[in-house]
Amino acid sequence: MIRVNLLGTERRRAKRGSTFDPGQKLTVICSLVLVVAGLGIGWWYWSLAERATRLDADIRSAQQEAARLQSIIQQVQQFDARRAQLQQRVSLIEQLRRTQSVPVQMLDQVSRSLPDMLWLTSMEQNGADVTMQGRCTSLIALSDFVGNLGATGYFQKPIEIVDSQVESGGAGALELIKFTVKATFAPPVPAAPAPAAAVQAPAPVVRQ
Repeated sequence: MIRVNLLGTERRRAKRGSTFDPGQKLTVICSLVLVVAGLGIGWWYWSLAERATRLDADIRSAQQEAARLQSIIQQVQQFDARRAQLQQRVSLIEQLRRTQSVPVQMLDQVSRSLPDMLWLTSMEQNGADVTMQGRCTSLIALSDFVGNLGATGYFQKPIEIVDSQVESGGAGALELIKFTVKATFAPPVPAAPAPAAAVQAPAPVVRQ
């Protein structure tokens, strides 16, 4: 006769069914939650650190670029200051050239107006007024000198003979005339360039 111990089988089944009780399950779930939370916090911290590293690199790059641009700005400022100085020098040179050209033109016109047997001993300029003193051998030479000055177009008419005196050099010496002439130097203003004539378009051809 075969005997079957059913009581032991039921006990084993009961033991197998009670492997994970509710307390253990709760512990496992809490552990999983903590692990997931730790992984999430770790990933968040890593992403923040990575972002901070990128921001630091961007800040260093921006600082280097700012330093480079600052040096360029300083170079541009130095160039502008140098250009302003050169422009001032050029303006001064042009102004000096214009002011120097007036005496040169005046001396040139006066020298061209001197007739024979007449020479100047002094010439003084006060603004536009010019006072010339000299000697000549005849009043005709003095008259020619005044006429020549007026004909140059650089001296404003009338040209005044302030004084003329005959100087005697003694017996047998040539008599000279001492004169003083006053004139106003007024160089001619260069004419403005004529405007270019408008080019007219050809009339359209009407075909019949």
